[in-house]
Amino acid sequence: MRVVIARCQVDYGGRLTAHLPMAKRLIIIKSDGSVAVHSDDRAYKPLNWMSPPCTLTVLDAPQDLAATTADLDAEIDQVWMVKARSGDILQIAIAEIIDDHEYDLGIDPGLQKDGVEAHLQALLAENPQTFGKGYRLVRREFPTAIGPVDLLLRSDDGGYVAVEVKRRGEIDGVEQLTRYLELMNADPLLAPVRGVFAAQLIKPQAKVLASTRHIDCVTVDYDALRGIDNAEERLF
Repeated sequence: MRVVIARCQVDYGGRLTAHLPMAKRLIIIKSDGSVAVHSDDRAYKPLNWMSPPCTLTVLDAPQDLAATTADLDAEIDQVWMVKARSGDILQIAIAEIIDDHEYDLGIDPGLQKDGVEAHLQALLAENPQTFGKGYRLVRREFPTAIGPVDLLLRSDDGGYVAVEVKRRGEIDGVEQLTRYLELMNADPLLAPVRGVFAAQLIKPQAKVLASTRHIDCVTVDYDALRGIDNAEERLF
């Protein structure tokens, strides 16, 4: 990654045109070829950018973009011409480079989210009593002809319970569980199978639909499942 602080003006030409007058800005050139121009505000959003694949060429003089003003030509030391496959052009006319550093960040392992459905499912599998006393886990990802049910539980009375787990419970999740239940209840070795829709937040419309399908709704406290009961220990 190359990080440059420069006094520059920026012109974009393509499906639309845009002009940034001469000012001090942050320019980031990533190893994937993308180029982004930032100011000291607007949070994380760049003022202008070019997504990969694109090519960057350093020129001695500005190209013929209408926004480039002749009175600044004498100040301009070099021009970075960034071209996309679409033909769009990002021209960065640099009058002064204030700081210029390159860094090798290596391979990024990617964002690891806490509280995603897989984590919630794993916690519920470890704590089947969340759904009632006497429940035990039969299997995670129980297979059906149209996809796996998140959790298959069994109660003390021997009945099966199919659980669909979501972070945010909406109507489509209820519909998904309904289809699983239809298949499972057609199997004499499983029937009768009761359905439970579990989520950290369940929308009112989903609760109404679930009640018409005789599906129970359970709102899950993720932090409580992880053993975080003290409100002071919670981030939000």
